[in-house]
Amino acid sequence: MERLRQKAQTMGIELNNSQLAKFEQYYEMLIEKNKVMNLTAITEKQDVIDKHFADSLAFIKTGIALDGKKLLDLGTGAGFPGIPLKIAFPELEVVLLDSLNKRVRFLNEVIDALGLEKITAIHGRAEDFAKQKEYREGFDLVVSRAVANLAVLSEYCIPYVAKDGYFCPYKSGDVKEELQGAKKAVHILGGEIKDIISFEIPDTDMSRTILMIKKEKATPKKYPRKAGLPSKEPIH
Repeated sequence: MERLRQKAQTMGIELNNSQLAKFEQYYEMLIEKNKVMNLTAITEKQDVIDKHFADSLAFIKTGIALDGKKLLDLGTGAGFPGIPLKIAFPELEVVLLDSLNKRVRFLNEVIDALGLEKITAIHGRAEDFAKQKEYREGFDLVVSRAVANLAVLSEYCIPYVAKDGYFCPYKSGDVKEELQGAKKAVHILGGEIKDIISFEIPDTDMSRTILMIKKEKATPKKYPRKAGLPSKEPIH
């Protein structure tokens, strides 16, 4: 985990030995569980450090302070970026949302084993929780590394963002065309694209873009539409 310590340092994040031990335990649990269920195609330790852990922590490049914020990680999968951000920034309050119950059970095992507090993993669909009062517009930050078109992802995520908060999706490759196609959806949902942060992930062949979409006004009540509709008929 010395590799992770150094990578975090280059981003201005200081990880202590206790935090590195948590990352080590998380890695071991991930690999063990991956033998019986598909959590990640990336299993080599060095690759997990570079492409999952360090990539998750690269949120810091947005310049948004995380301490004391409330963050939703939508479509969290094996817990990225939510769990690495929680380990690195213990004061962050985190909700992990995933539609597969098996994954949520794994995430709860990780949370318990690592002794993490102020973090919960919940099972369900983005469309359903976004209609609930305690979740709708209840987060300072919403992040997602889910592989979905930005127009579709915006409809799932922006309803959760509080006014003046940010939706920050992690995207790979060139996003210009996707961004162009999503501008109207972002606007209708109450957001505005403020910044596009693109960088290479060191020691990998991966390029990464994190978008900063600010919530300027409340999302109209009809969004998100019912399950399945956003991906079938994205807002244009």
